[in-house]
Amino acid sequence: MARANPARTCPVTAFQKMISGKYKLRIVWDLKGGPRRYGEIRSGLLRGMAGSAEITPRVLSRELKALTQSGLIDRKDFGEVPPKVEYRLTRKGKSFVPVVAAIRDWGERNLSDTAAVAEAAE
Repeated sequence: MARANPARTCPVTAFQKMISGKYKLRIVWDLKGGPRRYGEIRSGLLRGMAGSAEITPRVLSRELKALTQSGLIDRKDFGEVPPKVEYRLTRKGKSFVPVVAAIRDWGERNLSDTAAVAEAAE
């Protein structure tokens, strides 16, 4: 008998797969304020987190593509030269913002100790 795909049968596993990656939650959080262009998203990721200066265009493009495929964000290409592309939250993405806010609040309450934050980041 074939085993069922856990991502299809377990919503927690499916959710985990959808948001896995170092930057996806931060991208969603950054887009809560409205549409952003690629450079604005990259600048936002480079602010406020030690070690985030290492994000490469390839990694950011991969994360944005995955978020688009999962239906959390929408990519709008204006078809201009030079290229102008904006990313924005979809309805599904907007419904996810309170989840990210809850994760952020939990982190502020439970990881306020610098050692705890450093340990959790590893």
